[in-house]
Amino acid sequence: MVTTVKREDFSLLVVDDFSTMRRIISGLLRELGFRKIAEAEDGQVALRALELAAASDEPIHFVLSDINMPVMNGFQLLEALHAKPENDPLRKMPVLLVTAEGRKEDIVRAAQLGAAGYVVKPFTKQTIGEKIHMALRNRGILVE
Repeated sequence: MVTTVKREDFSLLVVDDFSTMRRIISGLLRELGFRKIAEAEDGQVALRALELAAASDEPIHFVLSDINMPVMNGFQLLEALHAKPENDPLRKMPVLLVTAEGRKEDIVRAAQLGAAGYVVKPFTKQTIGEKIHMALRNRGILVE
């Protein structure tokens, strides 16, 4: 089954401890046509934002998260989401990990934890767009 979401209604959360990187990624997402972009400085803040959004009429559809952050890193965020009950939609939240390190063990761990994908910095607008669309297509979500 394919779910279609209008691009202007599609909501993303950018999680990174560096505000400059959050602004860069948010800017690239805007260039790709996305308008609803929230930001969080670590996994713990992101988890709270996701829980609040899920309980509202404005859910977040996709997360782009750094791995190396204080308080709660990207792997811990993935673990917290996947520890949710089976019927909780956050359990299947697509999370694209964005990191400066391309270590093979991190890529394997990301896949084992159910990450929607993995992007190594620096990256281009085209790369981030392709990774988002691939991850959504794999989950049966079409953004128009």
